[in-house]
Amino acid sequence: MDVRNLPIRDWPYPYRCGLAICSDLDETPDWQTYSRIAEFLNGNSATSMGVGLGLEVGNTLYFDMPPSQFAYWNTDDAGRAMAVTLMQSGHIDCFHSFGDLALTRADALRSLDELARRNCKLGVWVDHAVAVSNLGADIMQGSGDVLDSPAYHADRTIAQGVRYVWRGRVTSTVGQNARRQWSRTLNRRHWSASAKTLAKEAVKVVAGKSGSVKYGIHAANTLTQDVQLRDGQRVTEFIRCNPHWLGTGKGDTSAEFGDLISARVLDTLESSGGVSVLYTHLGKVANPLRPFDADTVSAFRGLADRFHDGRVFVATTYRLLEFLRARASVQASLTSDGTHQWIDIRKSVPDIDLSGLSIQVPGLPVKVRVDGVEVDHVKVDRPNATDVWISFPWRRLAWPDF
Repeated sequence: MDVRNLPIRDWPYPYRCGLAICSDLDETPDWQTYSRIAEFLNGNSATSMGVGLGLEVGNTLYFDMPPSQFAYWNTDDAGRAMAVTLMQSGHIDCFHSFGDLALTRADALRSLDELARRNCKLGVWVDHAVAVSNLGADIMQGSGDVLDSPAYHADRTIAQGVRYVWRGRVTSTVGQNARRQWSRTLNRRHWSASAKTLAKEAVKVVAGKSGSVKYGIHAANTLTQDVQLRDGQRVTEFIRCNPHWLGTGKGDTSAEFGDLISARVLDTLESSGGVSVLYTHLGKVANPLRPFDADTVSAFRGLADRFHDGRVFVATTYRLLEFLRARASVQASLTSDGTHQWIDIRKSVPDIDLSGLSIQVPGLPVKVRVDGVEVDHVKVDRPNATDVWISFPWRRLAWPDF
């Protein structure tokens, strides 16, 4: 029997690169503002900022915060109902710690029990400032994964579905899991400031290559790394990207977000063929009734055009990371038994979702098997006379009708 391995595309056909917008909800004033932002980004209806973009953009969630910032426990019933709906639909996919006022294990378990009761699961943890519930030790300085800490919660949080964690690491480099394009960090309009940003990134890379654990992920320019929390549990840590010319701590509000998804940045991402998870705070707004100004709306429309044109693959943080996990966990081969040509897909991780996976095949007709079981829910793309791609359709999240 003739068997040969087949190439698997880095991204769902025909996309060239991947992007997630991972927005911390710091200073989001109320659930209505939070909802307006989400509806504009994900929906297709008229909003105060124009017709929705039809993207797939998730968001983070607090639980215990002061009244001036939207959080699950300090909002009203309508706000909690919105949060539950968006968690269940997948459009809220990240914890942003448990919040400034969650100081004990009991505070954390109250929120985790509420999620379980509501049949909600968040797959991503994002540390917040210096919240005691944070999982980071060197940058974010939390103790949520320290066994004898009063704020310890990592056992339950991981058990309830968190697979990916962010612990404060941010890069200026656009395009992880790809060759670093140093010159693209320089901005001709802001030459001096961007040169300083480039130098700071270079220092992190050198430190990582010299053995620094803190900057190891910078040196490798990978999106993720396997890490062990202080209680011994293993999770996948990811790095976020802020390509603002002033550095990773600047340009992280809604008014400045256009710089982070400018044509220049998106061109760089496309040319790299890599992936970035953007760091921002879209809820830091000047006008809650119209959260994004004209420049930010225009930049978002440019991103939406590239998404709908099949150039930049945009997904929630959790789903993007899950796609990469699936991509790394499968092998595809072509088997000919004299009667049929079979595309055999083997999964090394049983629970992965193959949605979006694209495999190049030498020709048609072919049949497809996953772990020995024939499947028929695939699509065929023939971009030219010689190339043929077999893909598992990407199942987009359905935007809920509030």
